Amino acid sequence: MKFSQVSTSAIILLTSNSYCNGFGLTASPSRTSQVTSTQLRMSEEGAEGSKKHRVVVTGLGVVSGCGMGHEDFFQACLDGKSSIKKVTRFDASAYPCSIASEVPDDMFNPVEWFVNPKNVRTNDRFTHLAVAAARMALKDGGIGDTAETMEESIGCDNVGVMVGTAFGGMETFERETLKLAERPERPKVSPFTIPALLGNTASGVVGIETGARGPNYGVTSACASASHAIGEAMGMIADGHATAMIAGGTEATITPLCFAGFCAMKAMNTNFNDDPTKGSRPFDANRGGFVMGEAAGVVLIESLENAKKRGATIYCELTGYGATCDAHHITTPAPEGRGLAAAMEMAVKMSGKSKESVNYINAHGTSTNYNDKFETMAIKTVFGDHAKSDKLVVSSTKCVTGHTLGAAGGLEAIVAARSIKDSVIPPTINYETPDPECDLDYVPNVKREMEIDGAMSTNLGFGGHNAALLFSKFVE
Repeated sequence: MKFSQVSTSAIILLTSNSYCNGFGLTASPSRTSQVTSTQLRMSEEGAEGSKKHRVVVTGLGVVSGCGMGHEDFFQACLDGKSSIKKVTRFDASAYPCSIASEVPDDMFNPVEWFVNPKNVRTNDRFTHLAVAAARMALKDGGIGDTAETMEESIGCDNVGVMVGTAFGGMETFERETLKLAERPERPKVSPFTIPALLGNTASGVVGIETGARGPNYGVTSACASASHAIGEAMGMIADGHATAMIAGGTEATITPLCFAGFCAMKAMNTNFNDDPTKGSRPFDANRGGFVMGEAAGVVLIESLENAKKRGATIYCELTGYGATCDAHHITTPAPEGRGLAAAMEMAVKMSGKSKESVNYINAHGTSTNYNDKFETMAIKTVFGDHAKSDKLVVSSTKCVTGHTLGAAGGLEAIVAARSIKDSVIPPTINYETPDPECDLDYVPNVKREMEIDGAMSTNLGFGGHNAALLFSKFVE
């Protein structure tokens, strides 16, 4: 087995409160927090005063039930057009929850995105989605999605890949396990089983398909995976280890085992099987759990120097990143969202911006009772009076996309970037009954046009993982 050597991540345990979670189920406080290598590198200049490169967003790629490409995707978010329907990828009629946001076959054909169509058969669906989104981001960024165009534009050695996922190849895992169980006396599975199900395979195959030979590895932190991938990729550029990074997340978990597992946890909404588009309702008093989605969201980020050199379109600047651990409970966010609040504080501090410069938060907003309540508390803890002013608004686009787990941060980074660029914020649809414990401006049901200097994307994951990314309007 071949292992890539990467820069060491330093983890410091701090005596400060910190907490988290991706769905919000229940738990007791603790006192550890986590600082990643990116934060250590970026918070200040190094001891030797080495220059830190500014990082900008220059390409966007998305595959979602809301649409192929960031234009259709973002328009669906603005229009509040939910992609949640009855599950068709397997017979979910006996499951307590039978709705999801799927990427339909008539929208997405993986064969169209691979150099060699045979490689579609050897890879899992989560990798298919990642490759397509990565190619879109590279084309959108003006680099092109082949080794030849990349070499000419930047140099393949200067472009890295970090694509996160919570689960990896679940379709492969379930299919091959069932095959084995059916004939235990003849234990044969596909020779591609192991590489297809590994979580890092999406990053590796994106590199293979596009020619990117820079820093490359997978990131797994449940529903915070994509945001952590983007944040760590930011550090690679800032430190000069890469000129550009293909970063984001991918997930394909609309499978019997995943649905059964989440239903057993009572994490999914079971009240809207007959009215699927109403099922995901973040911050609404009648929310009752998340609705799953599959997708991939990838951004192309690069050094400002290189973007200017090649005349790239700049959507925004990536200025801050925070990552913490609740050290509290495997599924339930820490009380008052303290871990998420710590991550948000880190992101703001790294950026060097004022809290008042943040005008929009694309919240994790899973439509679960605990997540939405504690996320609201975290926002108020960090932003104080600014959180209740008309200068800061919050929305969740999971009401449209479903909860895409490890891909969520990738999709929502794209929403943040487009919101800054276009000066418009997607609504939180299905917001009908206010919850007294969720008392911020959630942009209910209708998009809102407003100037945005800073947009933050937040994500939480099972295990107590928290991530916050801060995007800022690009200014020379």
